[in-house]
Amino acid sequence: WLGWKAGSNDIIWDRTVTAADAHSITLDAPLTTALDTTYGDGFVASYSWEGRISNVGIENICCRSSFNPENIKDEDHAWMAITIENAKDCWVRQVVFEHFAGSAVAVYETAKQITVEDCISLCPVSEIGGQRRITFFTSGQQTLFQRCYAEYGYHDFAVGHLAPGPNAFVQCEACLPYSFSGTIDRWASGVLYDMVNIDGNTLSFINRGQDGQGAGWTAANSMIWQCSAARIDCYAPPTANNWAFGVWGQFSGNGYWYEPNSHIKPRSLYYAQLSQRIGEKAMKRAFFLPLEHNSTSSPTVEEARSMTEKSKNPQVKLIDWIRQAGTRTFIPVEKGDAKPYIPIVPKKVTTDETLQKAISVKSGWIIRNGAVVTGQTIGTQWWRGTTRPDAVLRSGHHITRFVPGRTGVGFTDDLGQVTDEMVQKNILAIDHNYGLWYDRRRDDHERIRRMNGEVWPPFYEQPYARSGRDVAWDGLSRYDLMKPNPWYWMRLKQFAGLADEKGLILIHQNYFQHNILEAGAHWADFPWRSANNINNTVFPEPPPYCGGKRIFMAEQFYDITHPVRRELHKQYIRQCLSNFADNKNVIQLTCAEYTGPLHFIEFWLDVIIEWEKETGKNALTGLSVTKDVQDAILSDPVQSPSVDIIDIRYWHYRSDDSLYAPEGGQNLAPRQHARLVNPGKVSFESVYRAVSEYRLKYPEKAVIYSGRIDPSLEWAVFMAGGSMAAIPGIEDRAFLIDAATMKPVVSKNMGIYTLANMHGGRIIYFSDKFTPEPVLPGNEDLFDLTWINPVDGQIIKTENKIKGGSTYKADLPTKGDVVLWIRKSPG
Repeated sequence: WLGWKAGSNDIIWDRTVTAADAHSITLDAPLTTALDTTYGDGFVASYSWEGRISNVGIENICCRSSFNPENIKDEDHAWMAITIENAKDCWVRQVVFEHFAGSAVAVYETAKQITVEDCISLCPVSEIGGQRRITFFTSGQQTLFQRCYAEYGYHDFAVGHLAPGPNAFVQCEACLPYSFSGTIDRWASGVLYDMVNIDGNTLSFINRGQDGQGAGWTAANSMIWQCSAARIDCYAPPTANNWAFGVWGQFSGNGYWYEPNSHIKPRSLYYAQLSQRIGEKAMKRAFFLPLEHNSTSSPTVEEARSMTEKSKNPQVKLIDWIRQAGTRTFIPVEKGDAKPYIPIVPKKVTTDETLQKAISVKSGWIIRNGAVVTGQTIGTQWWRGTTRPDAVLRSGHHITRFVPGRTGVGFTDDLGQVTDEMVQKNILAIDHNYGLWYDRRRDDHERIRRMNGEVWPPFYEQPYARSGRDVAWDGLSRYDLMKPNPWYWMRLKQFAGLADEKGLILIHQNYFQHNILEAGAHWADFPWRSANNINNTVFPEPPPYCGGKRIFMAEQFYDITHPVRRELHKQYIRQCLSNFADNKNVIQLTCAEYTGPLHFIEFWLDVIIEWEKETGKNALTGLSVTKDVQDAILSDPVQSPSVDIIDIRYWHYRSDDSLYAPEGGQNLAPRQHARLVNPGKVSFESVYRAVSEYRLKYPEKAVIYSGRIDPSLEWAVFMAGGSMAAIPGIEDRAFLIDAATMKPVVSKNMGIYTLANMHGGRIIYFSDKFTPEPVLPGNEDLFDLTWINPVDGQIIKTENKIKGGSTYKADLPTKGDVVLWIRKSPG
């Protein structure tokens, strides 16, 4: 499942055509992989890129990330110091980086002709694992890293996915890294490591196999020149080669080796080639670290005496040589004609504007600014994912998904763009739950302990912070369930703020039942598992995997008699409430996929009631449970008043009028219930019945229908008085304002459904089985009639000032279902 798929890996060289004739073109820089039609076609395309920036430099500064000194693995601080994308002809020089968790400089695939020189990275602070401490990184092309130093990194000098090259690391050093430098993802070509020292780890051109999310062959047509490392791996992939010249260390691989454990000339391949291209002036840029000692094995007496005297002093270290860069290349600090940075001040949203977009429950409807809210509800992607360009655009949204240094679809979502897109596409709400597991390695559904922290992105962040102590099953430190993950809650808070501004809704699922039932892998990395936290949750270890494969932990997880777990649940629920205390458009639900027991819902509601009394705040609380648990809570005079919204999700009426309603607390997931008893199909009438029964029985509570249904059945939800129905957008906002004053009317004819208010207003849905001939209300009143196509929400026909008290037959141009909106004529 991790193997390369044909056509999924494209190398994109960004070049300038300098000459062309009928048979060939000449480019300004070489290609780094042979164009062989056996392995795919190629093409040339011209482009313009008005948004790409150029001639930007960052220099002569220190970038320092503050962190919690009590946690040496703290990650609640800055990850990336400098990232470069959508740019060319840019540079970073004479910059010192301290304490970053991710990268000092990361150059991404949309960047070219970037130079990073005379930079130092010190004392990174993070977990030891994947996507951390990738200190100097490129997946771009024509990038040069020279005279760079890193300490205690992970992949300090790294080249990423399909980097088209050429890319060079010249005169760089990594001190005691935790993992290797080299090519770390698929088929980077045209890479040069030149005078690079990896002190205490490996410099590698290898086939990583399944590692790195199935990276496979990582390097092609690449060179290791006069480098040293604890081990050097140089393997030759099919169709290409890799070379190692004048290298020092232990060796592995079937690539081309020349003069290992020897010094060769020229000292720098990069500068030798640059000199061939631009002449001797190239050496003025080299600034080689001085070599004080002669390497001859047969010195004269005088040479021996001289070298003996020099040996009394330590050799100049690269880090010190870099620190002297300011004396070799002085950087003036006068502003000159440079334009000052003018920050963009975001528009302030007024309190009145926010209040107009706030939702509330009134007369059994969820309304916003006097109108019933409608629109689609989308879920989140809670497992799977990759950061590779060929697949990332297929990703769905996830508010708390994190990819260090990357923003956009499939990465760390840009919440401003997400919410704008929701408004444009008539998407009303995101139904959010935390991810099934943090690390994409677990997507294989194995239950094994990972041998290291080489976790794969994208990361689905959990609500709890890592403790920095011990080792969890995924190779990173264990969680502290008493400590919220600040980034996770900040992201949800940020989305909730945007939802308040734009009239959207966040459905916040406090828990996610998928972790505690079904596949054993669901439990393997779950923070509540005893092996994954420091909080003494006392779940059995090793886990009682049934048949070595399945897990049934729901009963223990929902047991609130256990003193430790009870307090952890209470604190966590209060965190779910407090995080959104000042937000208006957040609906709190207990748990995604919840088929648990009544007593846990009672406990959950008790905590909410207690919190509301203490804070004076009101949480918009929904009841999203099995039917038996729902009915028990709604009949409870103490807890029922705390429920604002009834969510029909885990039960339904079938189209044959029978009831599908698994009982709660049976320790089965929704799809496990469905395997025992056929859920059957639903119809317009059955959906209408489910919603209208609860809407009429509990008229002050809103009802939503979250079970999966065909889009054509969303009108059944709406006509039954259900809120948040995904009906198409109606251009005239007055339609939904009128609806907010109406209630469902019990109909004798299944096929004609009516919402009505006391002023004669009606919304009537006619199925195509019935001729739309409504009896207009009133006697002398005049009414305006608007006929609407329920498929697309478009107005079919409008007729004004029709006298009430008679049967009206419309002459409609189209057949099929139709919606009639009746309102009194103005004046």
